[in-house]
Amino acid sequence: MWYIQYVTAQQLAGFRQYKYRAVDSNPLSVYIMQPLWNRIVKIVPLWIAPNLLTLTGFLMILIHYFILSIYDWDYTASGSSPGLIPTWVWGFGAFASFLAYTLDSVDGKHARRTQSSSPLGELFDHGLDSWATSIFPLSFFSVCSRDNGKVGVPVSTMYFSWIVISLNFMFSHWEKYNTGVLFLPWGYDISQVVTVGMYLLTAVFGVDVWHRPFIFGYYLTDILIMLIIVCCVFISLPQTFYNIHLAYGKRTLLKDSLYEGLLPLLSPMLLFTLLTIWVFLSPSEILVKQTRLFLWMVGVMFSNVICRMIICQMTHTRSEVLHWLLIPLAVMVYTATAGFQGKWEEPVLAAFTIFVTAVHVHYGVCVGKQLSQHFNIYIFSLKKYTK
Repeated sequence: MWYIQYVTAQQLAGFRQYKYRAVDSNPLSVYIMQPLWNRIVKIVPLWIAPNLLTLTGFLMILIHYFILSIYDWDYTASGSSPGLIPTWVWGFGAFASFLAYTLDSVDGKHARRTQSSSPLGELFDHGLDSWATSIFPLSFFSVCSRDNGKVGVPVSTMYFSWIVISLNFMFSHWEKYNTGVLFLPWGYDISQVVTVGMYLLTAVFGVDVWHRPFIFGYYLTDILIMLIIVCCVFISLPQTFYNIHLAYGKRTLLKDSLYEGLLPLLSPMLLFTLLTIWVFLSPSEILVKQTRLFLWMVGVMFSNVICRMIICQMTHTRSEVLHWLLIPLAVMVYTATAGFQGKWEEPVLAAFTIFVTAVHVHYGVCVGKQLSQHFNIYIFSLKKYTK
């Protein structure tokens, strides 16, 4: 009874015809990281399934996130008392981030090496990436610390930084929805290298290094946030629109109307709109009171919305007009901002967060099982699937 076939018959047929196409033009990736990944993939045992590499990398950043949640639930530990987060947590963060970055980069190479490439593997990879995209900044915010009047950044800055990062990921896959080619964003490799360096710097010098003026009165946290915005807004997004413009000029766009081309953006933009309304009109200032819980919830919802976009993109099927999770979210936002939830706004948020997390995990498990049966392969093994 628990199993639901989320992928339609039309989409399953589309997966059969799917061919992966990607372009990586980032000099950092092409000239430095790719040669490194080519060496590393050679030491991966041939019996390991590529999806197991992908999952291991995701679990590493998830474990680090949960460790930080224990020591720094409300994002105040770094700003109020640096000793609250042990040095080993930052060292582990550097290790976990580098390992996740490495495994996410070699899983496709390993799949080709073991002749086990499949649409299931790509969907599994990009689906977890859509969730990891949210987890990375949520862990980064523990380094920044929330504003306490002396150091740190406002929670509103955390929220809008998350939106910018999420938009970057979303537009990358929306670009592929329209062009059929995944142009890997330059900001991804830069952000991963910076993340590893940031954790190493914190492990060696402590969080105090982030809470002292660095240059012209700006703190390192301010510079990092500005770097995130610059990479996303002034590098990755213009690249996306330029590639779509080129495809339009060459008449290679996959969608024959502006409406169809923009359709996948409707649900994500409604998601961002509803969440922003909740943030600004919440009577109890829910983002301030429950920063980590709120940002976790929005990250899970974003991942679920984007996973459905990725499936439509890979199968060349029409994107859904409205994601069904937006309906209970709209109810949540209305009842909260209208004051109906009152003092129960925080407990209701907690219950809704558990609900959407369970829905997302259920969705991922069911889609994985459905495609595993369809392609007659196991997700985490190179053996053939036996019905």
